[in-house]
Amino acid sequence: MPTARKCSSSSLSETSPILPSSASIEMSSDAGESSSAARRTVFLGVDVGTGSARAGLFDEQGRLIGSASSPIQIWKEKDCIEQSSTDIWHAVCTAVKAACSLASVVPEEVVGLGFAATCSLVAVDSDGSPVSVSWTGDARRNIIVWMDHRAVNQAERINANNSPVLQYCGGSLSPEMQAPKLLWVKENLKESWSLIFRWMDLSDWLSFRATGDDTRSLCTTVCKWTYLGHAHMEVAREKDSHSMEACGWDDVFWEEIGLGDLVEGNHAKIGRSVAFPGHPLGSGLTPAAAKELGLLVGTPVGTALIDAHAGGVGTMESLPETESKDDDISISVANEEAICHRMVLVCGTSTCHMAVSRNKLFIPGVWGPFWSAMVPEYWLTEGGQSATGALLDHIIENHVAAPLLANRAAAQSISIYELLNKILESMMQERKVLFVSALTEDMHVLPDFHGNRSPVADPKSKGMVCGLTLETSEKQLALLYLATIQGIAYGTRHIVEHCNSHGHKIDTLLACGGLSKNPLYVQEHADIVGCRIILPRESETVLLGAAILGAVAAQKYSGVHDAMRVLNAAGQVVHPSKDVKVKKYHDAKYQIFKSLYEQQLSHRSIMMQALQ
Repeated sequence: MPTARKCSSSSLSETSPILPSSASIEMSSDAGESSSAARRTVFLGVDVGTGSARAGLFDEQGRLIGSASSPIQIWKEKDCIEQSSTDIWHAVCTAVKAACSLASVVPEEVVGLGFAATCSLVAVDSDGSPVSVSWTGDARRNIIVWMDHRAVNQAERINANNSPVLQYCGGSLSPEMQAPKLLWVKENLKESWSLIFRWMDLSDWLSFRATGDDTRSLCTTVCKWTYLGHAHMEVAREKDSHSMEACGWDDVFWEEIGLGDLVEGNHAKIGRSVAFPGHPLGSGLTPAAAKELGLLVGTPVGTALIDAHAGGVGTMESLPETESKDDDISISVANEEAICHRMVLVCGTSTCHMAVSRNKLFIPGVWGPFWSAMVPEYWLTEGGQSATGALLDHIIENHVAAPLLANRAAAQSISIYELLNKILESMMQERKVLFVSALTEDMHVLPDFHGNRSPVADPKSKGMVCGLTLETSEKQLALLYLATIQGIAYGTRHIVEHCNSHGHKIDTLLACGGLSKNPLYVQEHADIVGCRIILPRESETVLLGAAILGAVAAQKYSGVHDAMRVLNAAGQVVHPSKDVKVKKYHDAKYQIFKSLYEQQLSHRSIMMQALQ
C-alpha cells in the first residue's frame, strides 16, 4: 500500500491561436422581467473549458436564469497544446459580467461562487505572474492543456517504477495527468522550472486568483496529482467543512520519479492544504477580484472541481419524480446505495465516465478509486475517452463534403449535426432498412484517434476506419458520422462492462454536455450499452455543479451531496430499443469493434519485429 504522513485535521492559516476573449460573447437568459422582483438568492458557477469560459446563474431550485460565454486562446503545435491564465481570467470576468447583466442580477443577489475547469496545468511565479511552459518561451503560454500529449515518454518511465500509488490510477499514469507533465518541464525547460513558485490545476488556480487562498481541491489533487485522499478518511468528514493539512502526498513516489524538489517546503509548490469541494476559501472574493468580476467583496467561493466532475455533481441526482429523494431514513439509506448503480457521461470535447461506490474498487485501465473526488465520502471510478466531440468535429471537418453541407445547414438555420441526422433518416427510408443503425453494416470505427484512455489505457492506440470506398458524397459523410458515433458508444459499452466485471453495478446512465443534446448520439448509446439514459432538466450541468460549490460555501446546504439532491432534476429519459434485431445487430458490431484493437496490436507487433 502507498504510504502517507499521519494527518492532522487542524486548519492551516494559508489562506495557431484562435480569437482573443474580447472577440465575442454568447449569452442566454431565462430570467424574464426581474427588475421589479424581490431580491433573489442566486448561485454563480464558472466553467473554463477547452475553448471558452462560461458563467451561469442559478436560482434556489437549480434552474438556470442566465448564462454567457467568452472564447479563450489556445496554441496547438503537434503534441504541445497551451493556453494563457491571463487570457482565461479576462474571459471569466467578461462572461460573469455579461451573464449578470443579461439576467438582471445585481451583485447583492450572488450569494456564492464556484469554479470548474479542465484539468490543465498552470505555472506561476512567486508574484502570481505567468511562467512559460512553452518551447517558444512566450510567458503568456503558462498552461499545459489537459489534452497535451508531450509527456508520453515521461509517463512510460514513471509507470515503469510500478509505484504503489499507481494502483489508485488504474495501474498507470496517463500523459494527461500532472506528474508526467511536471517531469517534462523539469527536463526540457530548466529556466522555467527554476522560476515556478506554484503549480496548480486550472480550477484551483481560478479559486486562488479569486480569493488569494491556495488550498487545493481533493478533486484535482486526487484525480490528477496522485494525492491519496483516503488518508483523511478517519479524521475528516465533508460536513466538518474545513481545510486539511495535505498529508496524502506519497513523498517516496515524487523522489523516485525525479521530482523530489516538489516535496520541499511541506509541498508548497503543489499544495500544503486540501479541502473538500465546496469548502469556503479564505475570506471570499478579494477586493481586486470582486472589482474585476463585478461582484461584492467577500462573496463566498467554494473549493473547485474539475469540469467533468462538476458535470457529475450537476447531474448524478437527476432522478425522475417517481424515484424519490425523500429524507425518510429508510429511503435515504436505499438512495445511498442507488447512486452506486449510476454512471454519468460528461460528453464534450472528450467524454468522462463517472461512477461511485461505497467501497474502493480497483479496476485495471480505469482511473481511481478516488476518495471524495466528486461525491463526498464515496469512491469515484473515472473512465474516459480522450476524443469524442473533438473526434466527430475532426471526421466532419476533414471530409470533402463538409463545406457544402455546412452551407446547407446554415441556410436552414440548423447545426451540421442536425442536417446529418436528417440525411440518415432519409437514407433509412430510401434503402428500406429496418432501423437507422443498420446503415453502417459495412463500416466500422475504432475511435482511438487520440489514444485509448479506458479501459485498455493505451495512449499509443490509433483510430481505425474499416469500410471506406472512393465515394465522397454527403451521404458517405453521414454514414461515417454515424459509424463514428457508434464507435464511441461501443467504447462506452466496453468501459461499462469492464467496470461491472470488477464490482460495479451500473444499470443507468446519465448524460450531460454538448453531445448529450444530439438525440441520435444519445439513442445510439442507449441501444448499444443497453441502459436507459437520463438527461438532466438543466442542460448546463457543469455550470450547475460549479454553482453548487458556491451554494455550499455560502452555507445554504450542509454539503455537496445535500445540495445535489435539491438542485439536480431530471428531464427526458431515453430507453434502449426493445427490438431484438437492434440488439443482435449491435452485439455483432461490438465484436468487430473489439477485434479492431486486437488487429492493431498484431500490426504493431509485426512492424516492430520488422524494424528490429
